[in-house]
Amino acid sequence: MTASLPGHSAYQLNDRSKSQILSAATDADLEDLTRLAAYVCQTKIALLCLIDSGRLSIESKVGLGTQEAYMCQSLWAQVIRSRSELSIVPDTLADEKFAKNPVVTGHPNIRFYAGISLMTSEGILLGTLSIMDYAPRDLNSEQCHALKIIGRQVVTQRLLRGGSHSGCKVIKVKEMPPEIPWDIVEIFESITDAFFALDWEWRFSYLNSRAEQVLLRTKNELIGKSIWDELPEAIGSTFEKECHRAVSKRVTVHFEEFYSPLGIWLEVRAYPYQGGLSVYFRDVTARKQSEAMLMERSRLSAFGAAVGIALGQGGAISEILNRCTEITIEHLDAINACIWTVKQGSNKLELEAMAFASDEPTDSGTPESCDLIRPDSSIAEKIAQNHQPYLSNDLRDRDRFQEREWLNKIKPHSTKKVKAFAGYPLIVEERLVGVMAVFSRQPLSQEGHNTLEWVANAIAVAIDRYWARSELLSRRESLLFRLASQIRNSLDLDTILGTAVNEIRSLLQIDRCHFLWCWPDPQNPSLTVTHESCHPNLPSLLADYHTEKVTSLVKKIVNLETIRIDDVDSAVNLDDPEQILLNSLGVTSQLLIPLATRSGQMGAVVCSHCSGPRPWSDSEVELLKAVVDQLAIGIDQAELFAQTRAAAFAAQTQAQQLEGALQHLKETEAQLVQTEKMSSLGQLVAGIAHEINNPINFIYGNVAHASDYIEDLLELVSLYQKYYPKPAAEIHAAAETMDLEFVKDDLPKLLASMQVGTERIRQIVLSLRNFSRLDEAEKKRVNIHEGIDSTLLILQNRLKSTSSRPDIKVIKNYGNLPRVECYAGQLNQVFMNVLSNAIDALENQPSPRTIWISTEITKVPSAMTEPESATVTENVHNSSPITPIANDQWPMLYTQFVTVRIRDNGPGMTEEVRKRLFDPFFTTKPVGKGTGLGLSISYQIVAEKHGGQLKCITAPGQGAEFIIEIPIDRR
Repeated sequence: MTASLPGHSAYQLNDRSKSQILSAATDADLEDLTRLAAYVCQTKIALLCLIDSGRLSIESKVGLGTQEAYMCQSLWAQVIRSRSELSIVPDTLADEKFAKNPVVTGHPNIRFYAGISLMTSEGILLGTLSIMDYAPRDLNSEQCHALKIIGRQVVTQRLLRGGSHSGCKVIKVKEMPPEIPWDIVEIFESITDAFFALDWEWRFSYLNSRAEQVLLRTKNELIGKSIWDELPEAIGSTFEKECHRAVSKRVTVHFEEFYSPLGIWLEVRAYPYQGGLSVYFRDVTARKQSEAMLMERSRLSAFGAAVGIALGQGGAISEILNRCTEITIEHLDAINACIWTVKQGSNKLELEAMAFASDEPTDSGTPESCDLIRPDSSIAEKIAQNHQPYLSNDLRDRDRFQEREWLNKIKPHSTKKVKAFAGYPLIVEERLVGVMAVFSRQPLSQEGHNTLEWVANAIAVAIDRYWARSELLSRRESLLFRLASQIRNSLDLDTILGTAVNEIRSLLQIDRCHFLWCWPDPQNPSLTVTHESCHPNLPSLLADYHTEKVTSLVKKIVNLETIRIDDVDSAVNLDDPEQILLNSLGVTSQLLIPLATRSGQMGAVVCSHCSGPRPWSDSEVELLKAVVDQLAIGIDQAELFAQTRAAAFAAQTQAQQLEGALQHLKETEAQLVQTEKMSSLGQLVAGIAHEINNPINFIYGNVAHASDYIEDLLELVSLYQKYYPKPAAEIHAAAETMDLEFVKDDLPKLLASMQVGTERIRQIVLSLRNFSRLDEAEKKRVNIHEGIDSTLLILQNRLKSTSSRPDIKVIKNYGNLPRVECYAGQLNQVFMNVLSNAIDALENQPSPRTIWISTEITKVPSAMTEPESATVTENVHNSSPITPIANDQWPMLYTQFVTVRIRDNGPGMTEEVRKRLFDPFFTTKPVGKGTGLGLSISYQIVAEKHGGQLKCITAPGQGAEFIIEIPIDRR
């Protein structure tokens, strides 16, 4: 096929013009071809990659960003490696080469891929043209052929722009014949969509054969002519607006519009290009009709569902039916909907519900169409008499029920508003319960009629059920009222059960009603009939039944299964033992409703007939279940009355428990107060330390300078004495007065003592700050030794000797510990409590009085597999930092602890005292000297806050040793 596309008149120019046009081609040409590939193949993504200087680069893309396009490089690299003309992967997840590719398993989730290699006739690879999609799919033969043609066009464009490529000779434009074969025409002629192109003057420049078929015009009739002159019906349409928007804003437009001259729906895509506007369109009438059908079905389904919900919500029958008529108006675009019901006790119809469309014009608050289109009782009575629906989409010509007067009244109005009428008799089991009628603005389809018929049946059943329920409720309310009165007036179980069986038998008109208790003993199940009301001619069934025949019956009662047997002889759900039992008792029909009390007792109310089959209706079963519920309440009340005395005893027990809880609250309150005191003390200590620290730093920082200055001055005085041994009399007298030699000797000593004093104060302040650690409320890794030393410094006054007591010697044996993750301030409080108790224990002890403090690292197995798997102690004195334990040395996981041992040589404690050592408020100290909370709070800090252990090893006369274990890194 020779070039006949519009916009190519440039090829009729001279050779020089042709060369200039082709050499000035831009990337837009390749981008148009890429976009065309995506459109022809109906994919979301298209990529054109060309080889440039030995590297593959993205020339143009559709549907992907630059980063996403380069992520897909591994996909189109497969085409380059295979060098196949066309590669298609319908589902990338099902292809072993692509299934694990990141762009397939992750973003952007490519599921379809097809690509062609762009090769010259000499076999030189120029790049790839790829199309991709987010869902599995395939290409038909036409699309494959079109994709290959586009690929050849890309090669041609590339060769024309690049001159020669890799030594391949390329024909110059001036060497081309005047008639150029354009394969692009084959694409437009092969696609199933209609296509035409417009120039900037809105004239047809090309249209394919499919466009000729849709527009019913030939190319010769349209080429070169304005679209608005040839298709005047398009003026003012969405098509015109969107085409102007595409051209003015240079954007692609996509829309759907109904083309009235042909009566079809068209899906249109328009793309602006250098020469004008290209338009693709297809006939989507079938899809639109399917969508309309689906919408109609959805609307009718929603209508049916809404009516079903309205019928299931309950309430008065008038409210229910009014909701149904309103729903009909809303969902069916109806003007009027009415429902009549048959008046109980007569065959007359009574209008129960009616609704009008809210957009109807009104006059004095009533729709003007009310008197015209309201179906009067005559047409409703006709429908009721015939038991047949009345359906019509043309009220002017149809009169099956000979209601000409009514039809004449409707006709003037029907031409404007009423298009259809549907009336349905409401029938349940051949009984008429009412009539439903609907006036619609639109003709009703067959599916609409079917849905209305279903709705009419549902409304009929709802009316019938409402009437039956009303009758049942009246009967049930009477019986339930009598039973409730008995229950309120008496807590005697015999009276309640006796009244129940008598009332039930009288109400249901049956031969026998009895109440039985069920004893589901696994070894010996039994039934006991305790109360009975029966016909005088029937024998009594009051007795205990222990035979094997009742085993299956007991199981059903335990499972709370209702047994409903209309005819014992024909029942298929009876076990043989049950049937034998019922036949032996002369029972021909039975209804059993099980009962369970809150105390776990099982029973049942049994209604039986002995004079032939008796069907049990649903209303009777529902009534009997309500009675059983009342009986269960009565039995529970009787049992509750019997439990009243036990409740008094339970109240006394509860009071004792509350007293214990109150004591626990008091203990907790005291602990909170003690904790608050320690917190306040820490704040006070921190504040004092901060206030002292600033002036002491001034003094300490200047003592060294003062010492240097004084030393220089003394050196200067010595020089004066050396070179002026005979000073003036006045200087000599002053030196003698101040005793210069003594000052020279004593002043350095004075400064040295001042420096020692300030250093001591600085250490005390630092110890106070380390002890309080107000700035470390969170867990932090700290040096345990600093906390112990700070605590000892604070307690130094109690460790020194006085006139009334000797000193207490502290022996420290610190190991090489790492920093421990802990609450430093709380842990310092533990050290303070333990050391204070040790000092108190040594208060009345003779010399020597000693406290030993040692630290070490211990390893505790996380899972003990053998009894001898005990705590392992590691000697860490002068050792290297902790290293992980090899698996061959430690076959299981271990947790590393820092262990602090504080031991004294005091009097020790008995075993009874040791057991209560960590109890709140327990103390062995005199009144007013201890609260009994120190060790209790310390135990909570170590065990609950740090996940460690606080233990005490002691014996009378052997002193006491407290062991504090803190995990180095708690996870």
